[in-house]
Amino acid sequence: MTEKAFNVYYDFPFFFPEELEEIIKAHEKKNFRKGDFILKEGKTANEYFILEKGLARSFVNDFNGNEVTTHFFVENEIVIEVSSLFQRIPTQENIVCITDCELWKIDFEVFQELYHRIPNLSEWGRAWMSQELFSYKQRSVEMFILSATKRYLNLLEQKPHVIQFAPLKQIASYLGVTDTSLSRIRKELVSHPKKI
Repeated sequence: MTEKAFNVYYDFPFFFPEELEEIIKAHEKKNFRKGDFILKEGKTANEYFILEKGLARSFVNDFNGNEVTTHFFVENEIVIEVSSLFQRIPTQENIVCITDCELWKIDFEVFQELYHRIPNLSEWGRAWMSQELFSYKQRSVEMFILSATKRYLNLLEQKPHVIQFAPLKQIASYLGVTDTSLSRIRKELVSHPKKI
């Protein structure tokens, strides 16, 4: 078990060492292959994961049956479908591995028991959820106020593994542009990097 994978917990400064140890021990190592589904549409999430190695994404199918990427999960992030897990309802999203992935799983019931017993885990959960809500709100606003080129550059800066390993079509759908538009943006950045 590597400490790096659990930075999502270590970043919260108020845990006692014995609390961290108990929380981390509650996780179980899981390996998925490229193309494996971590969660499928219509299923109810019964766990969340910490991604130690690899790249995953969530997507929905739009009204025309096209896949639209809603999120990319990179190393040391929590892989979760919040609504399904905490509201105990079937998900509308799919979560699939873009590469082979190594993850640490914690079951919902185990998390709930720890959450109610360890006050610092409750505080961590509230802080994590607040940050996630902020991030999702920021992304939704940026879809309207930033150019596609700027959104691409932000993704490149924040999650370079996505640009390296995810297919162009998935990146384009996440950015809200066509494959052709994304190809043009990438070519312009290579040809005229100082103009952007």
